[in-house]
Amino acid sequence: MNQVGKIGVVGGGKMALAMVKGFLSAGLTKSEHVIASVHPDDKQSLKQFEQINVETVVENAPVVEKSDIIFISVKPQVVPIILPEMRPLSNNKLFISIAMGITLKVLEENLSSEARVIRAMPNTPALVRSGCSVFARGTKASQVDGELTKSLLAAIGTCEEVPESYFDAITALSGSGPAYVFVMIEALADGGVRMGLPRDLAYRLAAQTVLGAGQLVRDTKEHPGLLKDNVTSPAGSTAAALKVLETAGFRGTVSNAVEAATLRCREISGK
Repeated sequence: MNQVGKIGVVGGGKMALAMVKGFLSAGLTKSEHVIASVHPDDKQSLKQFEQINVETVVENAPVVEKSDIIFISVKPQVVPIILPEMRPLSNNKLFISIAMGITLKVLEENLSSEARVIRAMPNTPALVRSGCSVFARGTKASQVDGELTKSLLAAIGTCEEVPESYFDAITALSGSGPAYVFVMIEALADGGVRMGLPRDLAYRLAAQTVLGAGQLVRDTKEHPGLLKDNVTSPAGSTAAALKVLETAGFRGTVSNAVEAATLRCREISGK
Protein backbone atom coordinates (compact mmCIF):
# COMPACT_ATOMS: atom_id res chain seq x y z
CA MET A 1 0.00 0.00 0.00
CA ASN A 2 1.26 3.48 -0.84
CA GLN A 3 1.66 5.32 2.47
CA VAL A 4 2.59 8.87 1.44
CA GLY A 5 0.71 9.54 -1.79
CA LYS A 6 2.20 9.61 -5.25
CA ILE A 7 5.69 11.05 -5.43
CA GLY A 8 7.06 13.01 -8.35
CA VAL A 9 10.62 14.12 -8.95
CA VAL A 10 11.41 17.07 -11.21
CA GLY A 11 15.06 16.66 -12.14
CA GLY A 12 16.02 13.02 -11.78
CA GLY A 13 19.74 13.22 -11.06
CA LYS A 14 21.95 11.47 -8.50
CA MET A 15 20.43 13.07 -5.40
CA ALA A 16 16.88 12.44 -6.62
CA LEU A 17 17.75 8.82 -7.33
CA ALA A 18 19.26 8.43 -3.84
CA MET A 19 16.12 9.86 -2.27
CA VAL A 20 13.79 7.60 -4.25
CA LYS A 21 15.87 4.53 -3.40
CA GLY A 22 15.66 5.55 0.26
CA PHE A 23 11.89 5.96 0.11
CA LEU A 24 11.51 2.53 -1.49
CA SER A 25 13.90 0.81 0.95
CA ALA A 26 12.08 2.34 3.91
CA GLY A 27 8.75 1.07 2.59
CA LEU A 28 7.31 4.59 2.37
CA THR A 29 6.14 4.05 -1.19
CA LYS A 30 6.33 1.61 -4.10
CA SER A 31 8.01 2.15 -7.44
CA GLU A 32 4.67 2.27 -9.28
CA HIS A 33 3.74 5.33 -7.22
CA VAL A 34 6.82 7.31 -8.28
CA ILE A 35 7.46 9.27 -11.47
CA ALA A 36 10.56 11.27 -12.41
CA SER A 37 11.44 13.73 -15.14
CA VAL A 38 14.95 13.12 -16.42
CA HIS A 39 16.88 15.09 -19.02
CA PRO A 40 16.98 12.99 -22.22
CA ASP A 41 20.77 13.34 -22.39
CA ASP A 42 21.19 11.87 -18.90
CA LYS A 43 21.24 8.27 -20.06
CA GLN A 44 22.76 6.98 -16.83
CA SER A 45 19.98 8.37 -14.63
CA LEU A 46 17.31 7.14 -17.05
CA LYS A 47 18.78 3.65 -16.86
CA GLN A 48 19.06 3.69 -13.08
CA PHE A 49 15.46 4.82 -12.57
CA GLU A 50 14.31 2.14 -14.98
CA GLN A 51 16.28 -0.46 -13.00
CA ILE A 52 14.14 0.29 -9.93
CA ASN A 53 10.96 0.26 -12.07
CA VAL A 54 10.23 3.98 -11.71
CA GLU A 55 8.40 5.67 -14.59
CA THR A 56 10.51 8.33 -16.31
CA VAL A 57 9.44 11.17 -18.60
CA VAL A 58 11.34 14.01 -20.27
CA GLU A 59 8.77 16.73 -19.46
CA ASN A 60 7.88 18.16 -16.06
CA ALA A 61 4.13 18.64 -16.50
CA PRO A 62 3.22 14.92 -16.26
CA VAL A 63 5.20 14.67 -13.02
CA VAL A 64 3.17 17.45 -11.40
CA GLU A 65 -0.12 16.18 -12.81
CA LYS A 66 0.33 12.64 -11.54
CA SER A 67 1.83 13.39 -8.11
CA ASP A 68 0.70 14.53 -4.69
CA ILE A 69 4.24 15.35 -3.53
CA ILE A 70 6.72 16.88 -5.97
CA PHE A 71 10.43 17.13 -5.27
CA ILE A 72 12.17 19.96 -7.14
CA SER A 73 15.75 18.75 -7.56
CA VAL A 74 17.05 20.74 -10.51
CA LYS A 75 19.98 23.18 -10.60
CA PRO A 76 19.13 26.55 -9.02
CA GLN A 77 19.42 28.40 -12.33
CA VAL A 78 16.78 26.10 -13.84
CA VAL A 79 14.15 26.79 -11.16
CA PRO A 80 12.92 30.15 -12.59
CA ILE A 81 12.41 28.42 -15.94
CA ILE A 82 10.36 25.47 -14.68
CA LEU A 83 8.19 27.11 -12.01
CA PRO A 84 5.95 29.01 -14.49
CA GLU A 85 5.21 25.81 -16.42
CA MET A 86 4.27 24.02 -13.19
CA ARG A 87 2.19 26.85 -11.73
CA PRO A 88 -1.14 26.02 -13.49
CA LEU A 89 -0.89 22.43 -12.23
CA SER A 90 0.26 23.17 -8.69
CA ASN A 91 -3.03 23.65 -6.79
CA ASN A 92 -3.18 21.68 -3.54
CA LYS A 93 0.14 19.93 -4.22
CA LEU A 94 3.05 19.65 -1.80
CA PHE A 95 6.34 20.86 -3.31
CA ILE A 96 9.63 20.04 -1.58
CA SER A 97 12.51 21.94 -3.14
CA ILE A 98 16.12 20.88 -2.63
CA ALA A 99 17.42 23.49 -5.10
CA MET A 100 20.22 25.38 -3.34
CA GLY A 101 19.58 29.03 -2.57
CA ILE A 102 15.97 29.09 -3.80
CA THR A 103 13.91 30.64 -1.00
CA LEU A 104 10.40 29.83 0.14
CA LYS A 105 9.37 33.31 -1.01
CA VAL A 106 10.53 32.64 -4.58
CA LEU A 107 8.81 29.25 -4.64
CA GLU A 108 5.52 30.56 -3.24
CA GLU A 109 5.44 33.56 -5.56
CA ASN A 110 5.90 31.39 -8.63
CA LEU A 111 3.54 28.53 -7.82
CA SER A 112 -0.20 28.53 -7.18
CA SER A 113 -1.37 30.32 -4.06
CA GLU A 114 -2.91 26.98 -3.07
CA ALA A 115 0.39 25.10 -3.34
CA ARG A 116 2.12 24.02 -0.14
CA VAL A 117 5.86 24.58 -0.22
CA ILE A 118 8.78 23.24 1.80
CA ARG A 119 12.43 24.11 1.32
CA ALA A 120 14.83 21.29 2.16
CA MET A 121 18.52 20.59 1.97
CA PRO A 122 20.12 17.16 2.16
CA ASN A 123 23.87 16.70 1.72
CA THR A 124 25.86 14.32 -0.45
CA PRO A 125 26.18 11.46 2.11
CA ALA A 126 22.47 10.97 1.35
CA LEU A 127 23.85 9.01 -1.61
CA VAL A 128 24.72 6.27 0.90
CA ARG A 129 21.69 6.92 3.14
CA SER A 130 23.80 8.77 5.70
CA GLY A 131 22.67 12.26 4.83
CA CYS A 132 22.09 15.23 7.10
CA SER A 133 18.92 17.03 5.97
CA VAL A 134 17.03 20.07 7.18
CA PHE A 135 13.79 21.66 6.04
CA ALA A 136 11.66 24.75 6.56
CA ARG A 137 7.93 25.06 5.93
CA GLY A 138 6.29 27.74 3.80
CA THR A 139 3.21 29.69 4.83
CA LYS A 140 0.71 27.10 3.54
CA ALA A 141 2.58 23.96 4.58
CA SER A 142 0.98 22.29 7.61
CA GLN A 143 2.44 20.43 10.56
CA VAL A 144 1.35 17.22 8.82
CA ASP A 145 3.28 18.29 5.70
CA GLY A 146 6.33 18.84 7.91
CA GLU A 147 6.00 15.42 9.52
CA LEU A 148 5.63 13.82 6.09
CA THR A 149 8.74 15.62 4.81
CA LYS A 150 10.69 14.53 7.87
CA SER A 151 9.67 10.89 7.41
CA LEU A 152 10.74 10.99 3.75
CA LEU A 153 14.11 12.65 4.34
CA ALA A 154 14.81 10.45 7.37
CA ALA A 155 14.90 7.56 4.88
CA ILE A 156 18.25 8.93 3.61
CA GLY A 157 19.78 9.89 6.95
CA THR A 158 18.84 12.36 9.68
CA CYS A 159 16.37 15.22 9.30
CA GLU A 160 15.44 18.27 11.36
CA GLU A 161 13.04 21.18 10.90
CA VAL A 162 14.73 24.59 11.21
CA PRO A 163 13.91 28.24 10.56
CA GLU A 164 14.70 29.25 6.99
CA SER A 165 17.05 31.94 8.32
CA TYR A 166 19.45 29.15 9.31
CA PHE A 167 19.84 27.82 5.77
CA ASP A 168 22.96 29.76 4.74
CA ALA A 169 24.86 28.71 7.85
CA ILE A 170 23.64 25.12 7.55
CA THR A 171 24.68 25.06 3.89
CA ALA A 172 28.16 26.14 5.02
CA LEU A 173 28.29 23.59 7.86
CA SER A 174 26.61 20.38 6.69
CA GLY A 175 26.09 21.14 3.00
CA SER A 176 29.73 22.03 2.28
CA GLY A 177 30.99 20.14 5.34
CA PRO A 178 31.61 16.82 3.56
CA ALA A 179 34.22 18.58 1.41
CA TYR A 180 36.09 19.74 4.53
CA VAL A 181 35.95 16.22 5.95
CA PHE A 182 37.20 14.72 2.68
CA VAL A 183 40.24 17.01 2.92
CA MET A 184 40.73 15.84 6.53
CA ILE A 185 40.54 12.19 5.44
CA GLU A 186 43.00 12.84 2.63
CA ALA A 187 45.39 14.61 5.00
CA LEU A 188 45.19 11.82 7.59
CA ALA A 189 45.90 9.24 4.91
CA ASP A 190 48.79 11.30 3.50
CA GLY A 191 50.33 11.39 6.97
CA GLY A 192 49.94 7.63 7.30
CA VAL A 193 51.56 7.06 3.91
CA ARG A 194 54.44 9.35 4.87
CA MET A 195 54.94 7.18 7.94
CA GLY A 196 54.99 3.98 5.90
CA LEU A 197 51.40 2.77 5.53
CA PRO A 198 50.01 1.49 2.19
CA ARG A 199 47.70 4.16 0.72
CA ASP A 200 44.61 1.97 0.40
CA LEU A 201 44.92 0.93 4.06
CA ALA A 202 45.50 4.56 5.10
CA TYR A 203 42.32 5.69 3.34
CA ARG A 204 40.25 2.92 4.91
CA LEU A 205 41.57 3.68 8.39
CA ALA A 206 41.11 7.45 7.99
CA ALA A 207 37.56 7.14 6.65
CA GLN A 208 36.48 4.74 9.40
CA THR A 209 38.14 6.92 12.06
CA VAL A 210 36.13 9.97 10.94
CA LEU A 211 32.95 7.91 10.68
CA GLY A 212 33.42 6.39 14.13
CA ALA A 213 34.34 9.69 15.79
CA GLY A 214 31.24 11.35 14.37
CA GLN A 215 29.05 8.51 15.55
CA LEU A 216 30.60 8.70 19.01
CA VAL A 217 29.76 12.42 19.30
CA ARG A 218 26.23 11.86 17.98
CA ASP A 219 25.33 8.78 20.00
CA THR A 220 26.96 9.56 23.37
CA LYS A 221 25.98 13.27 23.27
CA GLU A 222 29.23 13.95 25.11
CA HIS A 223 31.02 17.24 24.44
CA PRO A 224 33.63 16.77 21.68
CA GLY A 225 36.24 18.35 23.96
CA LEU A 226 35.64 15.68 26.61
CA LEU A 227 35.90 12.90 24.02
CA LYS A 228 39.16 14.46 22.78
CA ASP A 229 40.51 14.53 26.34
CA ASN A 230 39.62 10.85 26.76
CA VAL A 231 41.96 10.00 23.86
CA THR A 232 44.76 12.28 25.05
CA SER A 233 47.20 10.76 27.55
CA PRO A 234 49.69 13.00 29.40
CA ALA A 235 52.84 13.48 27.31
CA GLY A 236 51.51 11.02 24.75
CA SER A 237 51.44 10.90 20.97
CA THR A 238 47.93 12.42 20.72
CA ALA A 239 48.98 15.39 22.87
CA ALA A 240 51.98 15.95 20.61
CA ALA A 241 49.77 15.83 17.51
CA LEU A 242 47.16 18.18 18.97
CA LYS A 243 49.87 20.73 19.77
CA VAL A 244 50.81 20.78 16.07
CA LEU A 245 47.16 21.27 15.05
CA GLU A 246 46.63 24.08 17.58
CA THR A 247 49.89 25.82 16.64
CA ALA A 248 48.86 25.68 12.97
CA GLY A 249 45.47 27.21 13.78
CA PHE A 250 43.46 24.14 12.75
CA ARG A 251 40.41 24.92 14.90
CA GLY A 252 40.21 28.54 13.82
CA THR A 253 40.80 27.69 10.17
CA VAL A 254 37.89 25.24 10.06
CA SER A 255 35.63 27.70 11.88
CA ASN A 256 36.64 30.49 9.49
CA ALA A 257 35.88 28.21 6.53
CA VAL A 258 32.30 27.81 7.73
CA GLU A 259 32.05 31.58 8.12
CA ALA A 260 33.41 32.19 4.60
CA ALA A 261 31.01 29.68 3.08
CA THR A 262 28.07 31.27 4.92
CA LEU A 263 28.99 34.74 3.68
CA ARG A 264 29.33 33.40 0.14
CA CYS A 265 25.87 31.82 0.38
CA ARG A 266 24.44 35.16 1.46
CA GLU A 267 26.23 36.88 -1.39
CA ILE A 268 24.82 34.41 -3.94
CA SER A 269 21.28 34.85 -2.65
CA GLY A 270 21.65 38.64 -2.66
CA LYS A 271 21.30 39.15 1.09
